[in-house]
Amino acid sequence: MTAPTPDTPGARTPDTPATTEAPLPPDEVARLAQAVLDEVATAVVGMTEPLRIALAAILAGGHVLFEDVPGLGKTLAARSLATTLGLEFRRIQCTPDLLPSDITGSAVWDPQTATFRFRPGPVFAGLLLADEINRTAPKTQSALLEAMAERQVTVDGTTYPMARPFHVVATSNPVEYEGTYPLPEAQLDRFMVRIGVGYPNHEAEADVLTRRLARRREEAPVARVVDARTLLAMQAGVEAVHVDPDVVRYCVDLAAATRNHESVEIGASPRGSQALMLVARALAVLSGRRFVAPEDVKEVAVAALAHRITLTPATWAAGVAADDVVAEVLKRVPTPSTVRAGG
Repeated sequence: MTAPTPDTPGARTPDTPATTEAPLPPDEVARLAQAVLDEVATAVVGMTEPLRIALAAILAGGHVLFEDVPGLGKTLAARSLATTLGLEFRRIQCTPDLLPSDITGSAVWDPQTATFRFRPGPVFAGLLLADEINRTAPKTQSALLEAMAERQVTVDGTTYPMARPFHVVATSNPVEYEGTYPLPEAQLDRFMVRIGVGYPNHEAEADVLTRRLARRREEAPVARVVDARTLLAMQAGVEAVHVDPDVVRYCVDLAAATRNHESVEIGASPRGSQALMLVARALAVLSGRRFVAPEDVKEVAVAALAHRITLTPATWAAGVAADDVVAEVLKRVPTPSTVRAGG
């Protein structure tokens, strides 16, 4: 049988090689990142801190899981980030009957050439929104795992590398259980951060309504601030940020403390401590620094570690959340007293 060949009319080419951009100076990364956040804030109200951590995770090269009740603007936030970052945006509405091929694409028969041609799915995008990811079956959820971890997709034995940048932003409803499939630990671990949005305060909610009345339409448009190549250069610039050895040990100590906590059955893996360090490095850039401070680590600790923790049954039954455990760990583990700025 003839191997499928790519067929990408009007779509992102699946076998485009990854490009390497010259890194931008951290000061320029900070300027552009703040411009992105300011532009997103024109459409998304009351999500300053969640958006800051989400952008930091993207600058660190990771994927983001927004977990909260419906109607808080998670989908709008993902779409606005994609637009301002100049990324091709695709959205999947996850349902129980969604198939893996609906995400990855499939080989279709072309009678004119008598060959199978690969038709890429929505995963071949710059930013993919998997809306209500816990509503689709585990087999379909796992179709995203290879793309998220390896930046490639295998269909019918053929592997198709994905162009960069590629990021997944997923949403999940943590309070509704009927007709849902909880994400397995292996897939949760692939999200660099899990972010809770929370309800806006009265002033922010009134602002949402006022802006809707003012624009006289449902859509909340935002402008592009950077493009995909600039985002790659920004990500390369974040790699140049200095991390003091004491901060590295602090990240390791926090992850290790979750493994030894009396309320935890399975603690955060080394991937958790790495995510903690990488996102903290991006947060340092957003704060205008060329080095990571312990405060950056603390800011992202819950988002980077809580979803990698499995609580004991007794702890879960007592109503204690993983976020509470990480908050307690932050109090227990000593904070580095001095941090060197580096070169």
